[in-house]
Amino acid sequence: MAAASAPPRHLRPPLKWAGGKRWLVPHVLRVWRGHERRRLVEPFCGGLAVALGLLPRRALLNDVSPHLIGFYRHLARGLVISLPMENASEAYYACRQTFNALLAAGRGHTAEAAALFYYLNRTGFNGLCRFNGRGEFNVPFGSYARIAYVRDFSAYRPVFSRWEFSSVDFEALRLKPADFVYADPPYDVPFTQYARRRFSWDDQVRAAEWLARHPGPVVLSNQSTPRVVALYRRLGYDVRFLTAPRRISCTGDRTPAREVLATRNL
Repeated sequence: MAAASAPPRHLRPPLKWAGGKRWLVPHVLRVWRGHERRRLVEPFCGGLAVALGLLPRRALLNDVSPHLIGFYRHLARGLVISLPMENASEAYYACRQTFNALLAAGRGHTAEAAALFYYLNRTGFNGLCRFNGRGEFNVPFGSYARIAYVRDFSAYRPVFSRWEFSSVDFEALRLKPADFVYADPPYDVPFTQYARRRFSWDDQVRAAEWLARHPGPVVLSNQSTPRVVALYRRLGYDVRFLTAPRRISCTGDRTPAREVLATRNL
């Protein structure tokens, strides 16, 4: 019997994602080494930069956005996009309307919705993922000079098909004692709403306390605000600081940001 082909080692995150953590992968990789047999759990998986950087054999990847998780589940099936993708405002707003109509009709889980979600992500302003109170995607057109769209995502299938994806509140995840958890909750900044429900300070506290109860390795990243640092230290995390590039900003500010990396049980 022929040996199974090895999964690709250099898969890029398939989406443009505000707050993506590609820059953080080398720091997480240093603490991941020696734990490769564990299951990686990400309660806030976002753009998947860390999971794709570590390439664990087993993973539970969760995000509150069902549209994001729906897209990843279709990648696990080998998504190929056939719809026209054009870097033009008229085409963008037409597709945004179609996407919102699919959501309203309860068809947000379909391959068509996944394809539209990808197109809107790549074409919309700064790769933002934002929904209004009615659950409608409302990011404006992005006006990029040029966009290299991907149509065939079959390269992701060998990796994604062995990972589990879910879209639940993080406390609903069933952690195993040996799980290696990497958590990147929404930053402690004024704008924390890319799903219908805002991620509040109470949620920040709830996430930190929930992770502090986990007996396995935990790596937690966030923007370094005074109350975040105080919270993590109070709960017994080992805290260190990193300088993070600010790649996406609604104001155009690219000043490096201070990031906190908190760990437990390592």
